[in-house]
Amino acid sequence: MPQTTAETHSIEVAARRMWGFYAIAAMAFLPALGFYYTGEEAIMPLVSLEMWFSGDWTRHALYGADLKHNSLFNWILIVLCSVVGWEHMLPAARSVSIAAVIGTGLVLAWATRRVTGDAVLGAFAAVVYLLFADVAMYRGWLAYTDPLYGFFIFAASSCLWIACRERRVFLLAAAVLLISAAVLTKAFTAYVFYATLAFVLLFDRTARPFLLNWPSIALHAAGALFMIAWFGIIAGGESQGTRMFKEIVDKLQPGSLSGYAGKLLSYPLETILKTSPAALLAAYYGIRRRRELNWHQPVLFTAAAVALLGFLPYWLAPVSHTRYLVPIYPWFALVCAYVIYQAGARAVTITLRWWGALLAVKLVLFVAGFPYYQKVYRGENYAVTARDIFKLAAGHPLYTTNDAASGLSVAAHIAILRLPSPPLMIPPAQWDTGFVISYSPDAKLGQVYRHYRLGGNDLFLLCRGAACVQ
Repeated sequence: MPQTTAETHSIEVAARRMWGFYAIAAMAFLPALGFYYTGEEAIMPLVSLEMWFSGDWTRHALYGADLKHNSLFNWILIVLCSVVGWEHMLPAARSVSIAAVIGTGLVLAWATRRVTGDAVLGAFAAVVYLLFADVAMYRGWLAYTDPLYGFFIFAASSCLWIACRERRVFLLAAAVLLISAAVLTKAFTAYVFYATLAFVLLFDRTARPFLLNWPSIALHAAGALFMIAWFGIIAGGESQGTRMFKEIVDKLQPGSLSGYAGKLLSYPLETILKTSPAALLAAYYGIRRRRELNWHQPVLFTAAAVALLGFLPYWLAPVSHTRYLVPIYPWFALVCAYVIYQAGARAVTITLRWWGALLAVKLVLFVAGFPYYQKVYRGENYAVTARDIFKLAAGHPLYTTNDAASGLSVAAHIAILRLPSPPLMIPPAQWDTGFVISYSPDAKLGQVYRHYRLGGNDLFLLCRGAACVQ
């Protein structure tokens, strides 16, 4: 039955309301642009700066050593910093992550609307995604590759999903390009997430013929050939694949039976907490309204199947981290949003109230709590230490071997102070005088010149030769 004018207007108002919430949630990330380095955030800015100095955009190098990682995130950051200046490389890197998270929510809304025809549900699913505690509070703004990696994977999967439903070759081509971009961002495991959706779609009699037709096979073969050619022409392409394979194998080797059992118990609980309050609300309404909800919707089946199949390998692997689930967070969000939305208007309203509470907590932490923590414990002292080392080392060679989070953060601050000189490198095989930033005292490198306490970590400035006499 066609919608009446009043019904259409009501839907438009509801959708605009949801997008208002989404805009507020997106803007709440802005204070994070001013935070000091957190965790290992300095890796991407430092690598990007080294790539820019060397002019080699295919070698992912840190302190001069090739990490054999993929570099699309770095290419984006190099372009941004060429415009805004390298002194802003940390907020520029965070802006890439934040834009990727916001973009993921927009893709989720688009895909949901295309497969359900419901604009309000699409916008609500996007809000639910930003409502995940891990996305809102931590993972959504850190300058790591995970948000961009997740964006490309979910965008590729969404294009594949809709292409199979609507028989659109153009969207299929877009899916192949996007999943290739995901691999160039981080790892080959992007194909596993993508293939998971393809596997689920094989059980859909309407999607299967299009997924297995010649245009689909040709496009995916072309994408595979492109990646083979890419890794074949870059230096160390074979060793990069070996590194990725070794990392996967290492995660499949359990340390102890008790540790593995603890991981099997803790991993689902940690996942629920990180996708809450939406996950808890969806579980509550799913149980309470289980007889009333329509559990046989194809959209719900597809999203739940992809989320579950994507979750299982990381749950069952002896070594894994919940951050590896970032590419399937949107599928979790769609499942949660669908269950809550079916539970009725009151359930949606209560969810949005929880969203408001989470937003209020986030703003307090972002505006006051975390800046205070960084000022008195860990964050600002990275910059202070960098300025002190830069002053002490003036006129002498300065190197680093410290690849811990604190050492990376200090090195990143020093890199900015040294501009237009290149960033710090590891010491050469032979050197007579100078300073080196070390994680611990090492008589082979030099004698201790300064000892810095950075939060719970130590950092040592070692000297050798004439640099020790000042």
